[in-house]
Amino acid sequence: MTEITFITPSDGAERPVSFAEGESVMQAAVNSDVPGIEGECGGEMNCGTCHVLVDASWRERFEAPSWDEDVMLDIVEREPGSRLGCQLKLQRAHAGLVVTVATGED
Repeated sequence: MTEITFITPSDGAERPVSFAEGESVMQAAVNSDVPGIEGECGGEMNCGTCHVLVDASWRERFEAPSWDEDVMLDIVEREPGSRLGCQLKLQRAHAGLVVTVATGED
């Protein structure tokens, strides 16, 4: 397993989380109880409760958002680097990825 880091916005705390290849950012967060990532819809792009901000140095390493994700991001108050964690599939090359939690309470 490899790790990514979640940053909680209220205090800037960094939380390293292990992930399995093929898992989504949302799944990794939910499996590790990362505060603020709920994944209520189970990755169906119906809720936005896995909204994260991808660090600028990592944005180009993922495919662009689909039309459906783009629409949902407009609903959840898009910011630079906004993505739905359920749509970010992790590979070994993503080890070291840094994302900031953009949803919920932490």
